[in-house]
Amino acid sequence: MPEYMFAYHGGTIPETQEEGERAMAAWGKWFEDMGKAVVNGGHPVGQSMTVTASGVAGNGGANPISGFTIVQADTPEEACEMAKGCPMVADGSGSVEVAPVIEM
Repeated sequence: MPEYMFAYHGGTIPETQEEGERAMAAWGKWFEDMGKAVVNGGHPVGQSMTVTASGVAGNGGANPISGFTIVQADTPEEACEMAKGCPMVADGSGSVEVAPVIEM
């Protein structure tokens, strides 16, 4: 079955323990709802660096990612439907970029 990478953009860092617990519960429920489709739950990531021929910029790039997940889906449309359940999409604090993983 094809795999897709969810690249997360945006989101917020919980300011209180209660907010953190709610956020973790929402993410846990979303992953539970996707079930076996989740190949690699991934992780949040820190600020990225952009490496080009002219050097390295530590500014996170034009649209920095905040985390990733790998899922399996029959079609890109199915993967996008799964991504719509992401807590960051639901609360409007971020977005999910969906890209097929190409086996080489």
